[in-house]
Amino acid sequence: MEGNRDEAEKCINIASKALEAGDKEKASKFLNKAEKLYPTERAKVLLDALTKNGSSAGNGAHCRRRPASSGESNGLHADQEGHDPAAGGGEAAKIFTKDQVEGVQRIKRCKDYYEVLCINKEAGDEDLKKAYRKLALKFHPDKNHAPGATEAFKKIGNAYSVLSNADKRRQYDLTGGEEPSSPGQAQPGGFDFHRGFEGDITPEDLFNMFFGGGFPSSSTHTFTNGRARYSQQTDQRQEREERADGGFSTFIQLMPILVLILVPILSQLMVSTPPYSLYSRPSTAQTVKRQTENLRVDYYVTRDFRSEFKGNKLHNIEKNVEEDYVSNVRNNCWKERQTKTDLLYAAKVYRDDRMRKKAELMTMDNCRELDRLNDLFRGG
Repeated sequence: MEGNRDEAEKCINIASKALEAGDKEKASKFLNKAEKLYPTERAKVLLDALTKNGSSAGNGAHCRRRPASSGESNGLHADQEGHDPAAGGGEAAKIFTKDQVEGVQRIKRCKDYYEVLCINKEAGDEDLKKAYRKLALKFHPDKNHAPGATEAFKKIGNAYSVLSNADKRRQYDLTGGEEPSSPGQAQPGGFDFHRGFEGDITPEDLFNMFFGGGFPSSSTHTFTNGRARYSQQTDQRQEREERADGGFSTFIQLMPILVLILVPILSQLMVSTPPYSLYSRPSTAQTVKRQTENLRVDYYVTRDFRSEFKGNKLHNIEKNVEEDYVSNVRNNCWKERQTKTDLLYAAKVYRDDRMRKKAELMTMDNCRELDRLNDLFRGG
């Protein structure tokens, strides 16, 4: 459980950013994931805020449409916002800007993948990644509701998938992706630059890999004209590899399970129990309470501790006790401050006085203790 703490913190940070962007669904998803990995007060506070205010808070990215003046009756209003005509009558109309519409139209007009990503043919991996990150965030269907944004997002994903693969990029540069349906017959409507050149994963899975939303499934699939299909060549290659590997492939698949079983056992065998604990532990017989001479920090030892540790040994033990204690207090103080900050932020977003009062009434015990320790250090 302790090993999941860092992953849980990452999920909470992603959720906080999603909350700032007004994406409640993503925030809720990552907060629930964080709670499963390593329950914390910080995640619980944000989850409570989402639960209590979910019906009234609305999307933080929502923009109000102003009444159109007489001069704006035949077009977009002054701030260049539009509404998706495909939005249902019972739901709030999806808002998009003139810039978003023009961006989608630019992607549609592009003649090759390099033009889609706005890079030249000499661009390296870092240039590709930067270009993809910028465009994927701009055209993701959750953020861009302009007509055609979904197809533009898929085209951006396919462009990166092809150009980031050395073999596909080499072939693409040679053929340009042109693949007529029969010899001497051109495609209807002209040159289809992405025909025959598609990514090995879906654009959505690629986006998740870049921005922490998850990893692609084990089944490799591609997009063709907006529909998902299995890559037959990849499946055939996997079958050949499985037949060639035989038992070795099975052993490799079992390796993660074996590691998960053996590592805890070996760790227990190799790591000896420390001679002290900051908390009373009957399981290790560390129930005798002592205090360090310098900072007066409480710690617990076994009954025969006094006979084993004297002089310099005792001094070194107490030094380690105080270092561990200060480290714990510092970490807990950081968590208290983070929780208070999140509470105040949520209270501001949702205009919830109860949450604000809860933040103001937090005792901040560890932060006060850290101040006391700092005063001792300065006095020493």
